[in-house]
Amino acid sequence: MKANDTDNYERSQRELADGVLKQAQRDLQRFHSAPSSIERELYLEAYRWVMSDDFSWPFSFLNVCESLNIVPEDIRRDLKDQQSLGALGRWAQRCAQGVKRVEELLGRVPRNRQQLKRAKGVILKPDLPLT
Repeated sequence: MKANDTDNYERSQRELADGVLKQAQRDLQRFHSAPSSIERELYLEAYRWVMSDDFSWPFSFLNVCESLNIVPEDIRRDLKDQQSLGALGRWAQRCAQGVKRVEELLGRVPRNRQQLKRAKGVILKPDLPLT
């Protein structure tokens, strides 16, 4: 296998591992208080997967965490915390994360003409009157 093929394979494996983890997170949130037996089974399947300490199959929770370089206990704690929040709490948490992202983006915006000039390396003309 060529080096480029190996890189693509490893990247694909990480993307798949990330998708498996995200699906488990969705199932735990969506089916936490599910009324139907099928939905409860989906919840229990995701819960058992996350709580398992099995290394024997390639996409076990512990192997997924290892391939993504994340600490399994941190993910488990976060998932438990999200479940205890309920839907409104998760919504508020996501809003707070969105606010942080907006603040980070706004922190990069030049605040005056001097900062803008340094950022762009351009010379700005003085404001012209609007007539």
